[in-house]
Amino acid sequence: MNFLNQYRHDFKENYILYIPLTIILQSCLGSVAAMLILMNSTSGTFHFFELTLCVVFAMGYNAVVYAQLKNKVIFNILIATLLVHISLIIINLIRFI
Repeated sequence: MNFLNQYRHDFKENYILYIPLTIILQSCLGSVAAMLILMNSTSGTFHFFELTLCVVFAMGYNAVVYAQLKNKVIFNILIATLLVHISLIIINLIRFI
């Protein structure tokens, strides 16, 4: 059993505990990413695609949770959302420096 399958199994067993935690986690990461994107947007440049990507992934994860899809789908979208938000944070931190 590899690392990802172990976390997927743990997520499935403790689903009710992880849902509020992951909603808060991805919302906080998404808001930090959105803040950095807006801080890097000057009057001449606005990073509309990055901000749209950030909002779509955050809302998409919340929609999947509220739609009560299968645990595997929710977990996969959570991983995708976290990767997108973390990459946007890293990109904008590099751009900010």
